[in-house]
Amino acid sequence: METRAGDPGAFARFDLTLVDSPAFVVDAAKLRDNLRVLADIRDRAGIKVLSALKAFSMWSVAPTIGEYLDGVCTSGLWEALLAAEHYDGEIATYCAAYKDEDMEEILRLSDHVIFNTPMQHERFKEYIELARNRGESFDVGLRINPMHAEGEVPRYDPCAPHSRLGFPIDQVTEEHLEGIDGLHFHTLCEQDFEPLKRTWESLLPWIEGVIPDLKWLNFGGGHHITRSDYQRDELVRFLIDVRDMTGCEIYMEPGEAVALDAGILVGTLLDTHWNGMPLGITDVSATCHMPDVIEAPYRPAMLGELPEESGVEPVRLGGPSCLAGDVIGDYRLPFKPEPGARFAFLDQAHYSMVKTNTFNGVPLPSIWLWDSETGMLEKIKGFGYDAFRDRLS
Repeated sequence: METRAGDPGAFARFDLTLVDSPAFVVDAAKLRDNLRVLADIRDRAGIKVLSALKAFSMWSVAPTIGEYLDGVCTSGLWEALLAAEHYDGEIATYCAAYKDEDMEEILRLSDHVIFNTPMQHERFKEYIELARNRGESFDVGLRINPMHAEGEVPRYDPCAPHSRLGFPIDQVTEEHLEGIDGLHFHTLCEQDFEPLKRTWESLLPWIEGVIPDLKWLNFGGGHHITRSDYQRDELVRFLIDVRDMTGCEIYMEPGEAVALDAGILVGTLLDTHWNGMPLGITDVSATCHMPDVIEAPYRPAMLGELPEESGVEPVRLGGPSCLAGDVIGDYRLPFKPEPGARFAFLDQAHYSMVKTNTFNGVPLPSIWLWDSETGMLEKIKGFGYDAFRDRLS
C-alpha cells in the first residue's frame, strides 16, 4: 500500500535527542493547520465535520479539536465514553455490532447512533423507545454499503466482496428505513475527491426516492482533505450541490486528515549485523508500535532518508521482538549505522498511536506534544512496566 503522506514539515528541524526513545511526538502547530483546513471546508460548504477517534484519540489535544470541529465520531462504548469525558460537540457512534449490555449507555452518550444492519436496529428498538421515554435525544442512522469499490487494497475496502461493513444498498427496503433519520457510508481510505464523487453518483439512484424522509447523510472518513494536493474547491462545490439537492445535513468524519503529517515516532538503533545485507535492530517495533506496517502493509517514510542516487547501501530495520516478521523496511540511513543513533518515522500520529501493544513485553512509546511555532515541548505521558503488567492477570 502506497501512502501519500510523509512530509517532514517542521520536524526537519526537531532535535530527536530531546525526547526519550521510543516516543511519539505530535506537533501542535501542524495539528492546528490541519484543523483550520477542515474548518474552512466545513464553513464554506455549510456542513458538519467530526473527528474520527478510531484514527487519533490523543485526548490531551481535545480542546484544540473542539475549537475547530463539530464533535467526534466513535466506534463503540469506550470511545463514546472518552468522547463524553474529554471532547466538545456532537458524538456520532457506529459499531459493526453492538452488545446488549452497552446499548443503554451508548444511547445516553450519543447524538447519532448508527446501526450496521436493519436487523440490529430492529433488535434494539425497545432500548431506543425506553431511552426516548426517559427524555434522551438522539438520531438513529443506518450504515449502507454502496457496493461501489474504490479501495486500493481489498482488506481496507468496505465495498469489497462479502464485506461485513454496511448493509448492501441493493437489499434496502422501505421497511428497513422506518425509524431511520440518516444514512451513513464510509468507503474510502487515504483518497482524494474523485472517488467520493464516483461513489455518490453510484449510490444516488438507489436512495433518491427516500432522501425526502432523511434528516442527514454521513459520508464517513477516508478523505485526505488536508493533503496539499487534495481538490478542496471541487469538494466544497460538490458538498454544496448535495446539500442543496437533498435538503439534508451533510456530515464528514475525517480521521487521518486531522493528524496527517502531525506526528513522528522517534527510535534508537540498538545493534547492527550482516546477513546478506546490513541489518539494524531498533527499539521501534512494527508489530508493537506500527502494526499497519505489517497489516496494510506499507513502508513508513523516514525523516531525512537519503535518496537512491546517494549510493548509500540500504539497511533493513526491524524491531526487538521475537517475531521474524517484525521488519519495518529497508532504509538508506542519514546517519552512521551504529548503536545509539536516533531516527524518526514520519506521519505516525494517526492509527499508530491508537494501535500500540506490549507483545513480548516491548515497552510502549512515550507521548510528547511539541509546538513548532512556540518551541514548547511537553511530555504528556510515559509508560512503565505497569502498563504491561496491568493488561495481564
